[in-house]
Amino acid sequence: MKILGNIVWLIFGGFGIAVEYFVSSLLLMITIIGIPFGIATMRLGILALWPFGSHIVDKPQDGGCLNMIMNVLWFFVGGFWIAMTHLGFGLLLCITIIGFPWGKMHFRLMRLALAPFGKEIVNNDF
Repeated sequence: MKILGNIVWLIFGGFGIAVEYFVSSLLLMITIIGIPFGIATMRLGILALWPFGSHIVDKPQDGGCLNMIMNVLWFFVGGFWIAMTHLGFGLLLCITIIGFPWGKMHFRLMRLALAPFGKEIVNNDF
């Protein structure tokens, strides 16, 4: 069922969102200061390609305060606008019963887009 959900996700917007993440990641990686943000955006893009069958967990606090500082900077650099995009798509998809699972996925990605540092994407397939 996860494979079917991911295929439908790719067809109805997931591929476009992933391309948006990858392009912004490349633009962020042009500068040395933007490399950590580009890496975070690349992780979001990879998750946006195949989101069903994975979940997000908190990393052990090896980064400490640095993760919090990076999340605050991320929020002002672009995280807020990415989250609003996911909110809009999520609300649009939740209007119908059929689109509800994909809308929930946008809400999950929205939560990660607000604060990606200190989080890890774990694949459920063992």
